[in-house]
Amino acid sequence: MAIIKRITSSLAAWVAATPLLAWLLGALAAVLLEHGVGRPLADLLGLPKVPVLFGMVLALKSPGLILSAVAYGTIIYIVPIVLITRLGAGVLNQAAAGLLRLNLSASVVIHLCLLYAVLHLWSDISDYRVLTLKLTLIAVMLTLSLNVINGYMGEFSCSHPGFMALGAYVTSVFTVAFFVKDKLFGPPLLPPELGPYFFPVALVLGGLAAALGALLVAIPSFRTRGDYLAIISLAFMFIVKSAIENLEVVGGARGLRSQPDWANLPFVFLVTVLCVWVINNFVNSTMGKALNAVRDNEMAAEAMTVDTRRTKIVAFMFAGFWAGVAGGLFAHVLRYVNPATFGIQRLAEVLAMVYFGGLNSVYGSIVGAVSINLLGEALRPLELFKWIIIPLLLILVMIYRPTGLVSFKEFNVRRLVSPKTPPGGDR
Repeated sequence: MAIIKRITSSLAAWVAATPLLAWLLGALAAVLLEHGVGRPLADLLGLPKVPVLFGMVLALKSPGLILSAVAYGTIIYIVPIVLITRLGAGVLNQAAAGLLRLNLSASVVIHLCLLYAVLHLWSDISDYRVLTLKLTLIAVMLTLSLNVINGYMGEFSCSHPGFMALGAYVTSVFTVAFFVKDKLFGPPLLPPELGPYFFPVALVLGGLAAALGALLVAIPSFRTRGDYLAIISLAFMFIVKSAIENLEVVGGARGLRSQPDWANLPFVFLVTVLCVWVINNFVNSTMGKALNAVRDNEMAAEAMTVDTRRTKIVAFMFAGFWAGVAGGLFAHVLRYVNPATFGIQRLAEVLAMVYFGGLNSVYGSIVGAVSINLLGEALRPLELFKWIIIPLLLILVMIYRPTGLVSFKEFNVRRLVSPKTPPGGDR
């Protein structure tokens, strides 16, 4: 046990001392290496194709390929990343600190460009990777928005699939009715060439519809105390799902299709970055501090002149808005939307991401969304057993880390970009 603790602490110290720039350059080298020698290496190791998800899917489908999949992942990913982060940590720490002193915004843009380059090159191997990456980015948005309510506000909401459904259907109706020739809506009302320029408007409309739905939940819920929000929000989710199933004007239970292919990877990435930035600023604003005060002690917050009811309603609508935007992107990534998608299973997935990653933490939401989403895809060959392994993992996390893996940790851009930045720097 002592040896394991020493290894863990040494690994944590190494990771903490390595700048984000080194990790990104290591990942970039890895994906470039995969583009160059991935196919020949897969043939040499006896793999039928280049592994689409770090070799895990192939290993689970064919256990005899486990050693080959591990070897592929080690050569392509682990070796270049470890070499660059170990050998270049000192120089890259100085480079990151220099960029930070020069201009924080420029440093952030450089890091985001490197991150997008890594994601683009990695996903360029197959359409499956592109789809998985888009859905993971959307999951980050959903998890962040729910964490505003369940983490920062300290309530327990079950209405996020309903908000997502409102955003998905309002956005889809706008784009399909105005810009697509469809059997349900007929000829387009506007020239299709204008559609991509109006797509952000459609997402905002979807977000506003979800925010209005959040207001309808919040008004009666926050007049009460205790667990009533969970009950009312769960009822709202079922009401939205049932209403859509019975509205033939939007396809009813058959669903709605023909969404245009406008949610490409660059657009989804930019919207996700915007969502992270806006939510991080929100939770670190005066409103965010008021939310924390309400969560810790509502009576004390009221005594300190915090308008607790207004604070909770604004936060609830804010979270609903981003869930609606995520729903709109989700519908246009799949190019089909069905009310059955926004049920109990979707709620369980989003709640798992929030509580696995960590409450009251932007870092935690990102970690939870990425890990649960990728783990779910990697375990897909196990079919039913996947829904045994993931809950068991969640149970272990709840036992040993009740608040999640990365909880109550502020998202500090300066410390993220350069570990040498002294504590207390600007976010």
